[in-house]
Amino acid sequence: MSIFERYLTLWVALCIVVGVALGHFLPDVFHAIGSFEIAQVNLPVAVLVWLMIIPMLLKIDFGALGQVKEHWRGVGVTLFINWAVKPFSMAALSWFFIGHLFAPYLPAEQITSYIAGLIILAAAPCTAMVFVWSNLSDGEPHFTLSQVAVNDLIMVFAFAPIVGLLLGLSAITVPWQTLFLSVALDIVVPVIIAQLLRRQLITRGGLAGVQAALKRLGPASLIALLATLVLLFGFQGEQIIAQPLIIALLAVPILIQVYFNSGLAYLLNRTFGVAHCVAAPSALIGASNFFELAVATAIVLFGFESGAALATVVGVLVEVPVMLSVVRIVNSSKGWYERGAIVRRRVARRAAD
Repeated sequence: MSIFERYLTLWVALCIVVGVALGHFLPDVFHAIGSFEIAQVNLPVAVLVWLMIIPMLLKIDFGALGQVKEHWRGVGVTLFINWAVKPFSMAALSWFFIGHLFAPYLPAEQITSYIAGLIILAAAPCTAMVFVWSNLSDGEPHFTLSQVAVNDLIMVFAFAPIVGLLLGLSAITVPWQTLFLSVALDIVVPVIIAQLLRRQLITRGGLAGVQAALKRLGPASLIALLATLVLLFGFQGEQIIAQPLIIALLAVPILIQVYFNSGLAYLLNRTFGVAHCVAAPSALIGASNFFELAVATAIVLFGFESGAALATVVGVLVEVPVMLSVVRIVNSSKGWYERGAIVRRRVARRAAD
């Protein structure tokens, strides 16, 4: 890893501080940037997302996507965590911490709204940032793309019913424009651009040309990540400074659920003998959230100044540094993981024989 990548956590922390400070001292500038949106999808952030993930998508050879069927265990584990565990574990954690343990320290009229925001946050698995996490953990890119595509398809049908069930609502208004536009901007457009660029690079210089381009584009991807953080925290700088205790309390269930779900996915993959290059992105996809959709849904249902909207924003605040720590954990534990996975595969082959 380069010095820049090795100290990425430090750069992330600095960007959070800079973003919050700029958002506090220059709110009009960030309000103007935030106004460039369609269906509550911010266009400057969408462009930065392209810069983040296009280099990762360049690695993907669609002709090899058929190999993903070999990783069906990893796909199954991730789907189980995303749709059968994460929303319900977050509901339990938010009801315990926000509804009971921290209730005396929170505005009574907002407690229900905070809980709703945390549930909405957990009900939407991440689509774009997971390409960054997968890349940092040397994840299998075909698996990551296919897993995200499957999650997007399920999200169209399952997001509203799960949120409605957990919020106790008979009906829920989901910002479908935001959902479809976010998927298009965060996945479809970057995939098309990356594949056209990959085809051009292979025509000119073969796979060596692709590798040379990846080497040049790698730093741009990380710089785009840091610029995205400055913007996101600049948008919310005033709220973060005004309500530090509330933000700290809301972060507790988010932290627990990220480590719980990523750890559970990682251990389940190891139990089933899944390769580490699949288990690592599986754990990361299982723990991260689609914050654009979560923020938009919270605003539509409860309003821009609501506790639900603030809770989803805290998810953004917590997720990046915490996911970087999860990346570090799965990378540093690769030797331990592979020893157990190899044993499991040998046992399974002997049983089959």
